Amino acid sequence: MKGISYSRYGGPEVLEYGELRDPKVGPDQVLVKVRAAAVNPVDWKCREGHLDAILDAVFPVVPGWDVSGVVVQPGVSVTEFTVGDEVIGYVREDFLSRGTFAEYVAAPVRTLARKPRNLSFEEAAGLPLAGLTAYQVLVKVLEVGRDETVLVHAAAGGVGSLAVQLAAHLGARVVGTAGEANHDYVRALGGEPVAYGEGLAARVRALVPEGLDAVFDTVGGDALKVSANLLAPEGRLASIADPEVLAYGGRYAFVRPDAADLRRLAELAEGGAVCVHVQETVPLERTADAHRLSQEGHTRGKIVVTVDWDTEESAVWDRGEEGALYTTSQEGTF
Repeated sequence: MKGISYSRYGGPEVLEYGELRDPKVGPDQVLVKVRAAAVNPVDWKCREGHLDAILDAVFPVVPGWDVSGVVVQPGVSVTEFTVGDEVIGYVREDFLSRGTFAEYVAAPVRTLARKPRNLSFEEAAGLPLAGLTAYQVLVKVLEVGRDETVLVHAAAGGVGSLAVQLAAHLGARVVGTAGEANHDYVRALGGEPVAYGEGLAARVRALVPEGLDAVFDTVGGDALKVSANLLAPEGRLASIADPEVLAYGGRYAFVRPDAADLRRLAELAEGGAVCVHVQETVPLERTADAHRLSQEGHTRGKIVVTVDWDTEESAVWDRGEEGALYTTSQEGTF
């Protein structure tokens, strides 16, 4: 198959496009033909080696954890999905090697859910990691409730934009930091925009003089320090960007694959409670450009890598003598 890989840590220049080994499909996995894979900041942080302390890298590494696509082969013990099912996934394992920036990925069923029918493959690819992060922090860590006031940092970004929508759906009042150019966008999501940077504390206090019930930090550093001082007496603080949050009595959160949570997100998307804004799409072979865009830190919504799916070249799947799915297309035999 064709895909993106890197054989050493480094900048975007270490990403190579070319032929990769076809993935094996384990008993509890399904083979997904990738239609789109979203870029997340963690992708380039892994590529640069920032997560080496917690995740072994088995080189060459295929990057990427977000995916949308179509099931072409279930593992021998899989009953949840069948050939032709459209799925989304946060396909993260506890090591770096078999990612989603490729034509195919063997995804554990625990990482998958059915794709929301009202979302395109590109939009759907942007939902899993960012959506699960927002959902798990708001619902399970901060336990945001109706009529509470929540501050979401970087409210126009991938995680922030979904957090604004989810918090509003939970019945909370949402204040979101964003640059001036994104204020109308944050309002459209259901939030009250406030400019970040110097003077942030005064601007938030003017909006919420009684103090915040919860803060969802996606930035860290000064934003985290300011946030800790804006909480009401029983306010809660969580960060996905800076473990220093523990020093302020908050919680540090790292998203985990959860099929039930992902199914709930898909339901919310189908019900219109959340949507995914795709800022830009790039073809698979230009994944390095997508990483560069992500590292600039000014993304509104998501950057998505797309995989060409020419129907004339697509695999025609059938069952062999042993009942295993196979294809005789030019893309190889599984």
